[in-house]
Amino acid sequence: MINNSYLESTKKQFLYYKTLGEKAMEQLEPEQLFVTINEDTNSIATIVQHISGNMLSRWTDFLTSDGEKEWRNRDAEFEEILKTKEKLLQSWNIGWNCFFEALNSLKPEQLSTIIYIRNEGHTVIEAINRQLAHYPYHIGQIVFYAKMLKQSEWNSLSIPKNKSNSYNSDKFAKEKSIKNFTDDELNKLQ
Repeated sequence: MINNSYLESTKKQFLYYKTLGEKAMEQLEPEQLFVTINEDTNSIATIVQHISGNMLSRWTDFLTSDGEKEWRNRDAEFEEILKTKEKLLQSWNIGWNCFFEALNSLKPEQLSTIIYIRNEGHTVIEAINRQLAHYPYHIGQIVFYAKMLKQSEWNSLSIPKNKSNSYNSDKFAKEKSIKNFTDDELNKLQ
């Protein structure tokens, strides 16, 4: 039962962060997706390339082959390859589709299976947790970057500034319930 709960919880969390990244990118003009502040920063497009490349490498045949595929060129993920918003979104969706197909194919009894990433053994749970830290890290970069680029025109994706009290009042006005925090948050983002 715990393993089923774990899988369902992680699926919801990944979907939440995917949606958060999409809602941030939707607020930008297409050219803003390719802006870099200096030569040491990555554009949102570059971050998307990296996330997608990581997902394809980690989750293609992940139970039977190393998560760092021979065909992956990680360094190229940090070059400006994507040139249009359409290509960026296509790359984003290809990566997420690969990831969710792998996650959705898992059976609870497989969570303790050992898989390898760069020859280092991980349980499937550890591999999922590793990406549950990695992908939101980069999506946070996307959201922060998008917010900086939009400045005052930004539509908040979380509790708006100076609205914590009203948000909390609304939450505490409801009966206690057991659910994933993403249930309400995903509805707000839709």
